[in-house]
Amino acid sequence: MHAILRQACSSRSGALLRPQLARPRVFRAAPLSRTLVTKRYTAEHEAVEYDDTTGLGVVCITDHAQSSLGDVVFVELPVLGTKVAQGDQIGAVESVKAASDIYAPVSGTIEEVNTELNSQPGLLNKSPEEKGWLCKIKLTAPDEMDKLLTEDAYKDSWEA
Repeated sequence: MHAILRQACSSRSGALLRPQLARPRVFRAAPLSRTLVTKRYTAEHEAVEYDDTTGLGVVCITDHAQSSLGDVVFVELPVLGTKVAQGDQIGAVESVKAASDIYAPVSGTIEEVNTELNSQPGLLNKSPEEKGWLCKIKLTAPDEMDKLLTEDAYKDSWEA
């Protein structure tokens, strides 16, 4: 019996002492894709965040606009599929203080609207540039983004 244990132990210990050959690991890198997201502003207090990969611009009102309006009670959203030119009226916002039109910051086609604003217009006050976005526009002229204000230029326009 001792001989069997010795043999088993010696064969196991021999296996433990043998160098293990490392298998080469193959790493496959995902194809690199470059996405550029640019956010620009209008003097009328709209903002658009453009993703060059999808060609979509997410339109919202700025935090400064919502604070100037006060409590938002109604939002008129644009119609899906509507073709708009830069500067066209695409909706309106009504608050306890005032009503204000919303203008297209860029040209394109309305691809999506934030229907949550129909039942929760206060999202414009709570999160105007994130959850309170108004619509998504498929840009037909992405170069129009260059004509809009940077964040610093926008802030300078209403702080002056």
